[in-house]
Amino acid sequence: MRGVFSAPGDYIYFKSQVPLHKIPIGSKQWRYYDFGPKIVPPLICLPGIAGTADVYYKQVMSLSMKGYRVISVDIPRVWNHHEWVQAFEKFLDAIDVHHIHLYGTSLGGFLAQLFAQHRPRRVRSLVLSNTFLETSNFSAAMPWSPIVGWTPSFLLKRYVLTGIRDGPHEPFIADSVDFVVAQVETLSKDDLASRLSLTVDAASVGPLLLSDSLITIMDTNDFCAIPQQLKDQVIERYPGARQAYLKSGGDFPFLSRPDEINLHLQLHLRRVGVEARPDLVQGIPKDDGGGSSSDQNDGRGNTDDAPEDDGKRDYGGAHNENELPLVPEGPNSGNFENLLLSYAYLSNGSDESTLPLVLKAILKNEQTALADVILNFMCEYVILNLLHVGTLYINWKMLLEI
Repeated sequence: MRGVFSAPGDYIYFKSQVPLHKIPIGSKQWRYYDFGPKIVPPLICLPGIAGTADVYYKQVMSLSMKGYRVISVDIPRVWNHHEWVQAFEKFLDAIDVHHIHLYGTSLGGFLAQLFAQHRPRRVRSLVLSNTFLETSNFSAAMPWSPIVGWTPSFLLKRYVLTGIRDGPHEPFIADSVDFVVAQVETLSKDDLASRLSLTVDAASVGPLLLSDSLITIMDTNDFCAIPQQLKDQVIERYPGARQAYLKSGGDFPFLSRPDEINLHLQLHLRRVGVEARPDLVQGIPKDDGGGSSSDQNDGRGNTDDAPEDDGKRDYGGAHNENELPLVPEGPNSGNFENLLLSYAYLSNGSDESTLPLVLKAILKNEQTALADVILNFMCEYVILNLLHVGTLYINWKMLLEI
């Protein structure tokens, strides 16, 4: 992790354009983003211990502009799993959402399964990433859990951060780690203590009424804070679920591999019958400010300096003719998207690596990118072969000297 964190430009733009909602429901304060056509059943993103609603900003931007509604939430201060189920249901009632699709990573995936178990009529499908089925392993590794509520904030943050692998990383993974570490710094002592309590509170996921065919398991194959044994238990529990493996991505693939994650999420939503409404995509004013570096990593207060909606909900989704889309779309972007989705697939039990380079090019919605990627692939292939020949030559010379 680097010493100085600089917020990505696309995140600054996201904060300047997408309103942050804060609403109190009972004794709980909910903080969330809600973007995309309100008529579409939402995909709700639940983060892990170290995450906030902000960590899914790439999913909010990309999927909402394709006609999906995406809601990214902070886990509120709840201290056990029964309280979580009740609080989340009240939150859904407050924002007038009845049927949902849940995408949860790590702790968020565990909470998503619990909610699907106890409120089966509300959950239409699940996307689970790097998650688990029960908490006994974490409870055994945290013998001081009974006093977590009295533990100083700096110790809680240190404990959470020790669970994040600290380099060396590929640049895109290092950036994702830096982003999440900056988000951890915005969390209060009670935020961290309640999330750790959820991780060690004795609970396990029981049988779900949801069909395995409505579940997608999306894991990374390089490294993850969740032990592989626990991830394997999830796969065994849902043998009929679609499995999507990412060759790399670390603990936070939604930040490090957003194109692939967004594609898999879009495929999942299409497969479970969610119809996108790009014709109702909410626009962004032309005079966007694009954000400023002064808004970066300045505590929880400044993290919320984006346009806010303190509980006043707008579910109209009306489109203004004087507004531009958040992400420019080419004239043939729809054809490219359909071509991409026709080639991409999710394996059912087989080991799937990262998306082919050609699919990544199509994902950019630019025809010229296809030729560039093919050229890059050919160059990389030639270089790798030259390196292989060079290695063989060096080994041969060493054998002659011996």
